[in-house]
Amino acid sequence: MSTIPSESGLDRSEPGLSVVVGERRQLINLAYRLLGSLAEAEDAVQEAYTRWYAMSRQQQEAIESPGAWLTTVAGRICLDLLGSARVRRERYVGEWIPEPLPDRTEWISGRAGGGAESADPADRVTLDESVDMAFLVVLESMTPAERVAFILHDVFRYPFTEIAEIVGRTPAACRQLASSARRRVRAAQAPVVPTAGQAGLVRHFKEAWEAKDIEALVGLLDPDATMVADGGGLVGAVLHPVEGSEHIAAYLIHIAGKAPGMTLLERTVNGRPGLVAQHGGVTVTVAAFGLAGDRITRIWAVRNPDKLRPWTGIGPN
Repeated sequence: MSTIPSESGLDRSEPGLSVVVGERRQLINLAYRLLGSLAEAEDAVQEAYTRWYAMSRQQQEAIESPGAWLTTVAGRICLDLLGSARVRRERYVGEWIPEPLPDRTEWISGRAGGGAESADPADRVTLDESVDMAFLVVLESMTPAERVAFILHDVFRYPFTEIAEIVGRTPAACRQLASSARRRVRAAQAPVVPTAGQAGLVRHFKEAWEAKDIEALVGLLDPDATMVADGGGLVGAVLHPVEGSEHIAAYLIHIAGKAPGMTLLERTVNGRPGLVAQHGGVTVTVAAFGLAGDRITRIWAVRNPDKLRPWTGIGPN
């Protein structure tokens, strides 16, 4: 894989190179929201840069806005990946959950030496409501064109005339795609729970799980709650959603009994309070929560080790 020049190693004699490299953060943010996978986002952005550097100097200089060119190319790459994702997901073992991201400060502090110069883009993704796990899961229900049009317009504020070039449809058609996606999001939205309330609810859940208090767990879960786990066929994980508060609580107690010595840490997951389970100092599960009122309605438990790469080295502090 070719390497993108670092900002510190730029050849200042090449016009616009600093602008081109400076687009990387924006592109990673866009690609992660479009694909729900940090690894795939890195690959998509890398491919966009590879195509840029494959052009001659004359071709590059003829492009009025390198940033817009890179966004268009990255957007098309993501659109193609989304088109093939459904076929790949059919071969995926069990449920597929978007890749969870830690808080930037937790990522940096967990790095060897605590350096902030990590090349990994986990610390470059802006954590806001557009990377909330519940939001990303809704995006998974959209068609590729809907997802691209909606994210580019509603999240990144791109005009439909530019989105049309990426999606290959008219601006009016892109407007309709974004409108359809918006309706999906509104239909799935739960009442907003204040952050402090979210953290408190997750903390009580952690304490009840640690105490193996099944009644307390049932009381914290909505009666119709659903838990989904993603092991990717690489580690043990329930292959189908677990539904109902009593079934979820019983399953969690069963898991706790099978993993003595498991440590639960309260951590920010995709910008919201979540839990990280570690065994022997290794992160084995990252859990994100959907909340409504004073109850937990959804649990997304990511166990696939390929999706836990950004969580490596995050300690108990």
